Amino acid sequence: MNGVINLSNYQVALAFVFILIVFIIFKHRGIRKEKELIISSLRMTFQLVLVGYLLTYIFKNPNPIVTMIIIFLMEVFSVYTIFKKFKNRLSNNLKKVIALSVSLGTFICIIYFLLVVVRIKPWYNPQYLIPIAGMFIGNSMTGVGLGINSLVEGMTTKKEYIEEALILGATPKIASKEIINNSFDAAIMPTMNSMIGMGIVFLPGMMTGQILSGIIPTTAISYQIVIMLGILGSVSLSIISTLIFGYKTFFNKENQLNIYLNSK
Repeated sequence: MNGVINLSNYQVALAFVFILIVFIIFKHRGIRKEKELIISSLRMTFQLVLVGYLLTYIFKNPNPIVTMIIIFLMEVFSVYTIFKKFKNRLSNNLKKVIALSVSLGTFICIIYFLLVVVRIKPWYNPQYLIPIAGMFIGNSMTGVGLGINSLVEGMTTKKEYIEEALILGATPKIASKEIINNSFDAAIMPTMNSMIGMGIVFLPGMMTGQILSGIIPTTAISYQIVIMLGILGSVSLSIISTLIFGYKTFFNKENQLNIYLNSK
């Protein structure tokens, strides 16, 4: 098969015409998002160019310490993004649960995937570790964000239902079971929908990139299948651990509901 077609700076610049299309739509419809569109486009371009040069250097000079620092920073940024999304709606205890759940959920799946499924050598090979970790962490961040949003909303809007269940003798676990299940369902659904449409409705970005670079489609498919299953595992572990430990932060030591809107 032919190798990858290298894109010149001119060809990359031609792709920015799509930003112009969106800009015109915003202007025509009176949607005041032009500034955000330009900033996000420039920021994306700058970040990707910077990361491209950085990864090129790291791939040529693999180092376990550098690789693990990058993974750590990715984990920190993902947790920070979740916190920022909810601003003052999370208690300190729930923040701790989120940080621990995202970190452990993704780390366990990354280690299993690389050492048991793919079996890379050396284990810290950044060419595999960094991109795969990014996919696991990024998808888990999105899933946990959806789960927390549903959990907080459920605990707030169904406050009377929970308190009534507690009065009737239910434990916090039983009183919160339906909310937790609904939150998990809402959080995991985007990942499952991606799996349903994959291959027929669309080709995933990673798989498309591999095919464009000249890799045989069957090989690209094999990688995509195992990576998608790894993402499913990482997302589900991160979400469920966040929910089953996170709901407890809504109750005090006397098992009384303690709905908070601001972290203390």
